[in-house]
Amino acid sequence: MKRMEEHQRQVEQCVSFLSEVVPFSPDIVIQLGTGLGNFGDTIQRTFSLPYSDIPHFPQSTVASHKGNLILGHLGDKKVAVLQGRFHFYEGYSTKEVTFPIRVLSLLGAKTLILTNAAGGLNPLFLPGSIMVMRDHLNFLGENPLRGPNVDNWGPRFPDFSTPYHPGLIKLALDSASRCKIDSVISGVYVCIPGPSLETPAETRWLRECGADAVGMSSVPESIVAKHAGMDVLGLSVVSNVNDPDHFEPIILEDIIATAEAMEAKLESLLIEIVGQI
Repeated sequence: MKRMEEHQRQVEQCVSFLSEVVPFSPDIVIQLGTGLGNFGDTIQRTFSLPYSDIPHFPQSTVASHKGNLILGHLGDKKVAVLQGRFHFYEGYSTKEVTFPIRVLSLLGAKTLILTNAAGGLNPLFLPGSIMVMRDHLNFLGENPLRGPNVDNWGPRFPDFSTPYHPGLIKLALDSASRCKIDSVISGVYVCIPGPSLETPAETRWLRECGADAVGMSSVPESIVAKHAGMDVLGLSVVSNVNDPDHFEPIILEDIIATAEAMEAKLESLLIEIVGQI
């Protein structure tokens, strides 16, 4: 109980701080994942603040995550960009991982777009594909809603029959077609704790569980956003696809390089999606 009370107090203090310093309340939040951190430079920014200057914000320890909150405009849309995220494997709880999403939801954001780099599990996928998340599996062993519920934040037992908004999924697929971006598919994302990458046996098992791609993020954030009443869209850049019977080493630098190579296409897709929301 005391932990939840402290978490609630910290969230409310952060909301109070940001409401006094940000130029506007964003409608759309975009969280950038591994190798995808430059999108914040493409928006017409009006405000930027390092995470280290925001009360109670966790600090990213991953080199490819810059750690800035950026507010600005993308066309006529007011957006907040989280330039970098936090992970369960860094030692944070899922409540800490999702702290920025909770705060921005209380500032009035209604839509969350998550991006990440993921490993392909579906043998029909190709490296460099973009997977629109239609569902997820939470294999972290922890849920950010565990503990006393704050009724003002959302219901005790939120419905997850549609964890990712069907209208946004269709919008993303249609936007990919308009942008002439090939290899955009939809699938099921599974979140594992990390930081060790999956073994051949784990890869085989995750496939059998129904997952099309695997990563170490995004699911806690989507849970909190859905609890808060936000519409959620998830986009995964498939960095590699491994056959458990002919397994190849998974090198983090290769994952980052693939994500960075896809960044321009993902940026075009994000701009089109936001413009249509």
